[in-house]
Amino acid sequence: MGLFNVSHPASFLLTGIPGLESSHSWLAGPLCVMYALALGGNTVILQAVRVEPSLHEPMYYFLSMLSFSDVAMSMATLPTVLRTFCLNARSIAFDACLIQMFLIHSFSMMESGILLAMSFDRYVAICDPLHYATVLTNGVIAGIGVAVTARSFITLFPLPFLFKRLPVCRSNVLSHSYCLHPDMMKLACADITINSIYGLFVLVSTFGMDMFFIFLSYVLILRSVMAIASRKERLKALNTCVSHILAVLAFYVPMIGVSVVHRFGKHAPRYIHVLMSNVYLFVPPVLNPLIYSAKTKEIRRAIVRMFRPIRM
Repeated sequence: MGLFNVSHPASFLLTGIPGLESSHSWLAGPLCVMYALALGGNTVILQAVRVEPSLHEPMYYFLSMLSFSDVAMSMATLPTVLRTFCLNARSIAFDACLIQMFLIHSFSMMESGILLAMSFDRYVAICDPLHYATVLTNGVIAGIGVAVTARSFITLFPLPFLFKRLPVCRSNVLSHSYCLHPDMMKLACADITINSIYGLFVLVSTFGMDMFFIFLSYVLILRSVMAIASRKERLKALNTCVSHILAVLAFYVPMIGVSVVHRFGKHAPRYIHVLMSNVYLFVPPVLNPLIYSAKTKEIRRAIVRMFRPIRM
């Protein structure tokens, strides 16, 4: 018998928000607005960095990587979310669900790696400013981008195959309007220990280590800033980190919340699981361009200059 010669449904059924099925058409409007903000805002950031010479610096190259990962994450979930809420078309093919699950988790891990790279950028800029340009060259930045992407896809490559070896015979109804590995595992009628262990390993060795090194970088940054004699200069240095800190919180707080709910909130109301998962996927892509546009004057100026010819 082959490794994948097990019982699988032809498709899964996606779920909107339990108890609000009659209101899905009304919820489609706000969801479309959120997708428009995420896709539009991050596309504007990407275009501003591309066309504005003053933004051709490491900090903004990393920001463009973050915007790209947000666009990719939004595009990975958009088809099934809008089909579920707008058309009540809940069915998704088994293999398509595996692909979406892989992409969602990969782009999420990619965003975590980029946030770590951005913390390294802030560390070098504040703690070793004289060598900033020589440490973060274009080649180094490109190498970091490739490494972050490769880590995501290589680490998560086994995930679809680990799930595909499991028979699914309990139900084919998922808890969300998109496919996530913890949600899909609940439908298996076999031992999921290997999947759980591998999922925990991925969580700790990538997201966990990223959070640790981000925290460590800010400990070193804070120590360096406290050594600056001038209060005005200390505040100026810390102010360059505010946007990144907010982006880190916008990403990791919902992610930790959804992980805790999935692993320890088995008896929590179903709408809690749905709410946390939606916050996890929708909040960072929407907030990141708003945060950097509001807190970074160079980004604001570039966006204004980019749209000024259109108004004329």
